[in-house]
Amino acid sequence: MEQSFNGILNESKDRMVKAVARLEQDLKGIRTGRATPGLVDHIRVDYYGSMTPIAQVAQVSVQDGKTIVLKPFDQTLVPAIEKAILASNVGITPQSDGKMIRLPVPMLTEEQRKKLAHHAKEVAEQQRIAVRNVRRDGNKESQVAHKGGKLTEDQARDLETKITDLTKQHEAKIDELLKKKTEEITKI
Repeated sequence: MEQSFNGILNESKDRMVKAVARLEQDLKGIRTGRATPGLVDHIRVDYYGSMTPIAQVAQVSVQDGKTIVLKPFDQTLVPAIEKAILASNVGITPQSDGKMIRLPVPMLTEEQRKKLAHHAKEVAEQQRIAVRNVRRDGNKESQVAHKGGKLTEDQARDLETKITDLTKQHEAKIDELLKKKTEEITKI
């Protein structure tokens, strides 16, 4: 009986941790007005027919607080990297000298900051929904295990309480990440 209880609880916890990790990744790709390698992490480059993350085909670094520098390992990839950057919705126009690509990160206007903060809020809400769906699924599994005789009524109630506590913890982490990102975006 105990294994089923722990199995449901651990699966719920793992899925909630993954939702928070996904939010962290998604927030890295949102501009804040200063250059960070995370702005280009999600970009994929056509590398001999396969879509490859940009970090695997070029060295990504920040030259100063305002410029991301990409040094491709293979110089013939410069046009493909430029094309991938333009196709992504990063909002930065690449500047190339044939050997490396510079991405000057422009300052954000107040309107852009508001849009990006709103976008960050939407991304966080998607992960909040994912965490709540995990809670719903865990509670359903708890009820099924109770009806199937694998859990007692007290164990099922205890499991649902623990899953609810996990949900609150992970929603708090999501709120904290959103607050931090919103402060980065709105800070001038």
